Amino acid sequence: MTPIVKSFQFGQHTFTLETGVIARQADAAVLASLGDTAVLVTVVGKKEAKPGQDFFPLTVNYQEKMYAAGRIPGGFFKREGRPSEGETLTSRLIDRPIRPLFPEGFTNEVQVVATVVSVQPEIQPDIVALIGTSAALAISGIPFSGPIGAARVGYINNQYVLNPSEEELKTSKLDLVVAGTQNAVLMVESEAGILSEDVMLGAVMYGHQQMQTAINAIVEFAGEAAKPAWNWVAPAKNDALIAKIADLATADLGDAYRITEKAKRYERIGEIKAALIEKLSAELAEGEALNLTEVGEIFHNLESKVVRGRITKGEPRIDGRDPEMIRGLSVMTGVLPRTHGSALFTRGETQALVTATLGTARDAQSVDDLLS
Repeated sequence: MTPIVKSFQFGQHTFTLETGVIARQADAAVLASLGDTAVLVTVVGKKEAKPGQDFFPLTVNYQEKMYAAGRIPGGFFKREGRPSEGETLTSRLIDRPIRPLFPEGFTNEVQVVATVVSVQPEIQPDIVALIGTSAALAISGIPFSGPIGAARVGYINNQYVLNPSEEELKTSKLDLVVAGTQNAVLMVESEAGILSEDVMLGAVMYGHQQMQTAINAIVEFAGEAAKPAWNWVAPAKNDALIAKIADLATADLGDAYRITEKAKRYERIGEIKAALIEKLSAELAEGEALNLTEVGEIFHNLESKVVRGRITKGEPRIDGRDPEMIRGLSVMTGVLPRTHGSALFTRGETQALVTATLGTARDAQSVDDLLS
């Protein structure tokens, strides 16, 4: 396969997308690089969904390899260990903007692996991984309503800065990552000093504007490198069964969601579902079997519709509160006798038992980080 390369200016450095050289057995593989920071993104999808599967099994793994920075992993074994906290958070950072862009009803397994293979200390690899993932999905043929772009925005001397370096971030009042499509923002994550709402909103808009360069480049890249689109058709909805379940269960669910006590409400909903299944099963012809997975999904969607209907009509919330009333809060401290600190925080029916232990410098966690 002839390598296909697309380059564009993105902030202070040149961004390059390349495919056709590495990992050619994958559905798509893109080597994305910004300066000397490079991330290899591979995408693999199953052509057939597992029978009866009612969810979308998307897996995103972002992994940093110490060789990317010319280092050997610390520790006795000198091997890469389990994913670090930073790798897990970056995996989620990639997952959040791409997951909503797969079509409804698509339950084929898809795996995205983004591996940092080279790192320039002043260029963080997360934005490179995000854009590389978008490009890989765009050329894979897998149903995907992309591409997306991403950008890191800093705020230095009252000016927005695109993809600030590690050194610039030390003086920046803002470290914001934004991802989105050509027309919409899908994900925002940031840490910042005290900034006005206008500055924060302006940063999001600035990032969305700047990422259009990456989106346009991916569109052109896909025009040259994309594989044929999968012949996938969304499963047809069983309108007759949806109407039947709505007719049988809507009124009872409405009454159930007026029960303020959670355990009793769940018990009543379970009874309604069991009675519904029994009635539907009784109406089947001899030899026919009820698709319990399909019934469960329709029933769950009906629950959501009933609850939303109560909200739009201005009815009290499930636990009896009006729209302006918060749940009851309570805090108990010193609940455990031998801990350094402890507290029990209760909000409505949700509780957190929290403990604190004081340590010295020798108790601090040693982090073997790629950029440290």
